[in-house]
Amino acid sequence: MGVVGKVMVILDAFTAEDRGVSFAELQRRTGLAKATLHRLSGELVAARLLDRVDGRFHLGGHLFELGLRASVERGLVEVATPFLEDLYERTHETVHLGLREGTEVVYVLKIGGHRQAAAPSRLGGRMPLHATAIGKALLAYAPSDVRSAVLRGPLERLAPRTITAPGILADQLGEVAAAGVAYEFEESAVGIVCVGAPIVAGVLVAAVSVAGPVNRFQPRKHAEAVRAAARGIAAALVPLSGTNGSPREA
Repeated sequence: MGVVGKVMVILDAFTAEDRGVSFAELQRRTGLAKATLHRLSGELVAARLLDRVDGRFHLGGHLFELGLRASVERGLVEVATPFLEDLYERTHETVHLGLREGTEVVYVLKIGGHRQAAAPSRLGGRMPLHATAIGKALLAYAPSDVRSAVLRGPLERLAPRTITAPGILADQLGEVAAAGVAYEFEESAVGIVCVGAPIVAGVLVAAVSVAGPVNRFQPRKHAEAVRAAARGIAAALVPLSGTNGSPREA
């Protein structure tokens, strides 16, 4: 059994009725060697996947956070899908929904037809925030420490037109925050342009974007449609999240 399998054996050993499990009981339930269980349980405590109080183990708070995050992501995709489908019907270009994780955007939904552009994005894939319109929309509304970390660089170059100068990126982020829309002009890949907008439902939740080939797609022409989709998703999310729709403080 591999390490991941052993970790799952440990986590699955807990029941809803447990009020703390001793090391000896955990070893009995898992059947793992004492040294192995000691090492893995220590690592799980450090990762907050387990808590240890008075010598007894409990499932950790980080598991709850991960479960909540997964639930929020599923709910977000369910709410956002009709808006993104409408956006695709309006533009007939590649439509994305993305979340920020650290200094990257993670694509959780992608809609594109048979003529979609060869964009570098992929479902479940990641891209640097600074090199995409959807990433810049997320970065402009991210906490100030995240923006500072990105602006300290280095800014990875993905294409000849990728912005690698922190000052230029900072100016663009200011414009994005003011206008509620971000642009990319062949910065993630040659031949691809894009427009994106943040989804702010009390707090920054995600962002949407539309990307297309430079010889066919005009990002500024579709900026209002992208903004409207983002606002629509945010409005639909507010009753679910219980937020009041106020702007996010950086």
